[in-house]
Amino acid sequence: MSAMYGHADDDWLVRAHGDIDQWAAVMDVDADDRPIDWNWVRTLDLVHGVGVATVHDCDAGASSDVHDLLRRDLMIRDRLEAILTCCDRVFMTDYDRLIPSYRLPRALAHANRRLNDEINLLRDRGVAEGLWTVAYEHRERVTVPVLHAAEGAPAVDDIQDRTAELVNGRAERRKRAREQREAGDRLIVAANLEGAIAAGGAAGDAPDAEGAAVASPIGSDWRDVYLPGRGLDTVMGVDIETTGTDPLRDYIIDVGFEYMNMVTPRPQDAPAGMPYVDSSYQAGDAYGQARLGFGVTRANAWHGNEAIRNLTGIDVKMRSSSQWRLFDEWPQAQQGLLMRLEQQPFVAHNANFEHRFFLHNVAGYAESYRAGHIVIIDTMPMSRRWDEGSAPSEAHPYGDNSLESYAKRQGALPGDSSERHLGLEDAHIMLVAMKRHLTALREAHRGPWGPDGVSGTGGKRAKGRRW
Repeated sequence: MSAMYGHADDDWLVRAHGDIDQWAAVMDVDADDRPIDWNWVRTLDLVHGVGVATVHDCDAGASSDVHDLLRRDLMIRDRLEAILTCCDRVFMTDYDRLIPSYRLPRALAHANRRLNDEINLLRDRGVAEGLWTVAYEHRERVTVPVLHAAEGAPAVDDIQDRTAELVNGRAERRKRAREQREAGDRLIVAANLEGAIAAGGAAGDAPDAEGAAVASPIGSDWRDVYLPGRGLDTVMGVDIETTGTDPLRDYIIDVGFEYMNMVTPRPQDAPAGMPYVDSSYQAGDAYGQARLGFGVTRANAWHGNEAIRNLTGIDVKMRSSSQWRLFDEWPQAQQGLLMRLEQQPFVAHNANFEHRFFLHNVAGYAESYRAGHIVIIDTMPMSRRWDEGSAPSEAHPYGDNSLESYAKRQGALPGDSSERHLGLEDAHIMLVAMKRHLTALREAHRGPWGPDGVSGTGGKRAKGRRW
């Protein structure tokens, strides 16, 4: 399938093979608790593709067995993604720094995206040949393509997409493990309480056994680490548009960013930025606006993506020409973005989305984040924790915390307008909403200035182990 990949620089993919021994030394099981066969990983051709099909195999009417090709590709993807799913955790908790680089997971993700393109084209071929139809179904946490065999065609049970089964199974195992840890913590607290009373203390002098297990205030969750602090000023707002939600399968096609000071005035010598596509958007306090567009592989363009075209206006079928370089094959674009991300806290709405895509696309990002050089702030928990308008309702059981709703409540987007789903425009309304929100919170002595607020910039930063 190399004819549909068009790599600009293969050297880093070749060098990534040299990192396998480092990973094998510290990572022995995958996300499904199966032993990892690193010798199998060594056999993968990261330059020319890890799938079994050729470019001609994806054409309708080809003489090859499309059913068998699809079955084998799906098995490779399941196996590869089970490894990739663990890499982030293993790398970030490698306190002895036995793994100095995240290059191998980036290379595997690079190959997996192109494998996913191949899988989509093989499915398309089966539809074109009248072997099956494809319908999309939402199954708990993910939406998956479901094949239905045509009348008289072979059964398709062995070529169904197992993503939902795998993802939901892993989530359930994590949930059970978390519940076991919490139950253990409660037992320890209860034992300490009994010990304090037995030693002559009063029950009122010891921590409450139930309350001690929940250190955060009511309504808090893991996203609260992304909340800003009282000392936050200059930030870079970032928003990306992608071909889907999975950084192991999908491409970054649009990056927009701009800067804004939350406290101090806009710099007098602030650089002029790119214009917004909508003339109703006014720069105001923002500066340094930039928009970067990127391409997709020819295979991805051939398959198309109607959902993304309807959402963003970006048609991937028009983004496989030489004028559109792929972000994951453009080192200069990656390094330019990384340099900016390191210079001040960056802000995103649902920031874990950008974070995961940057981990698997930007050379040096994982290493810089692990070293504590990157600070991430998220406006979604700001909406959830500090915006009364986001309270849970019948229509929104978990609260209405979309960027569009948050921006409208903060007066950053007119009530009759919609989120544009373009990087620069969405980054802009996010920062405008954030600044207005923080100004109101400061005046009301709430949020960062309330009893649970923190000093400094706040946000999430990797700290590593402190001995």
